[in-house]
Amino acid sequence: MVEKSPYRVPVNNAQERLAVDRQRLREAVRAILAGEGVSRAEVSLAIVDDPTIHRLNRQFLQHDYATDVLSFLLEESSAPWRIEGEVIASADTAMRSAEEYGWAPADELLLYVVHGTLHLVGYDDHEPDDRTVMRERERHYLAAFGLQPRY
Repeated sequence: MVEKSPYRVPVNNAQERLAVDRQRLREAVRAILAGEGVSRAEVSLAIVDDPTIHRLNRQFLQHDYATDVLSFLLEESSAPWRIEGEVIASADTAMRSAEEYGWAPADELLLYVVHGTLHLVGYDDHEPDDRTVMRERERHYLAAFGLQPRY
């Protein structure tokens, strides 16, 4: 009998500039959900281009610029702790930033997915102390992939 995962992580690759390792991204999301005590979840991932993430950032957050990652918590239930959310990451931004930071675009994209998923499970990075905690959690989850984030 095959055990069904308590985490559903569909991946939509809506861009063509960067090859996307869907399984690697799913593994990262599932590791975070399990590591942060989420019992059941559906987290949709979308990998998009800069014009798309710019439009979404303007539409939903009133920020008129492209960004690296957006996350939206659609539903949260505390008994048992369950979440439903979306993480939208820009492949274009990952490609540019990866060159700047000196690592692979796929690794930069993975960082965005990790960061967005951490937001879904309750981490924030608006204040310095919160940012320190968020960065520590990013390092923790990226280490499982043999990576150290480059900021």
